[in-house]
Amino acid sequence: MIIREKPSLFQLLFAMRGSVLPRIMPRILGVSGIAAALVAIERHLPGLPHTNAAPFAVFGIALSLFLGFRNNAAYERWWEGRQLWGQLVADMRSLARDIHMFVPQVSHRHKALRTAMAFLHLHRANLRGLQKDPKALEWSETDYSNAAHPPCAALNDLTSQVSETAEDGFARKALSERIAALALSQAGCERIATTPLPYVYSLLVFRTTYLYCLMLPLGLVDSAGWMTPFFVAVVAYVFFGLAEVTEELSEPFGETVNGLPLDAMCRTIEISIAPHLDIPAPAPLKPVNYYLS
Repeated sequence: MIIREKPSLFQLLFAMRGSVLPRIMPRILGVSGIAAALVAIERHLPGLPHTNAAPFAVFGIALSLFLGFRNNAAYERWWEGRQLWGQLVADMRSLARDIHMFVPQVSHRHKALRTAMAFLHLHRANLRGLQKDPKALEWSETDYSNAAHPPCAALNDLTSQVSETAEDGFARKALSERIAALALSQAGCERIATTPLPYVYSLLVFRTTYLYCLMLPLGLVDSAGWMTPFFVAVVAYVFFGLAEVTEELSEPFGETVNGLPLDAMCRTIEISIAPHLDIPAPAPLKPVNYYLS
């Protein structure tokens, strides 16, 4: 995630960190070059079929509405992912307090909390498609990486630990409900990660955007002349840029610059858990070159 103050005019015009421009620049240059070639053909070989800009205005409005709908769907996925991780932060803090109340022996409390932290890092790694994450081993001596589903294996282990060490049936029930809340947020995140936006959306958006940008010079060449490639570049930047932003937002747990800062949220939980483990709290993660991972 990009974290920075309100940009100045210079930064607004030239900032590249967090922008999709580097990725879409080849496409912009490509359609602009084709537009320039069409203008040159029109100048030297009159008779090129063309029309006025009116049909493209209608077509552009329709394309904008569809891109906006798809962008809203992607942002809803991104925001739901952030809400689920916010709930994980709250549930992990509550779990630490419940374990402190209901598990009398200190060594058992520490082991359960460390297993919970291992689950959290395994969950983060699973969402990002990482095969083996060393952070989980820093918290638990058990290596869950060879399990069929490492986060669930850690959560199962945590359930066994608290069921054996909790004071009574009421304590076990309270801790079980807290673990169930963790599993619910985990399942919600996995649903987002494993259910992409329908492919037909991406296919239709990119195919229609290319078609629009390639045909647009035919509607501008009469009125805009050699400014046609510039106008085509601006339109391509808007449409290709919005489509690319949508692709990033639709995968909220990825390691892109606009993905959710899962590492920073894990560190937030580590800071909250540290007093219950009688260890110094680590420092919060800070953005590096405006990027918070």
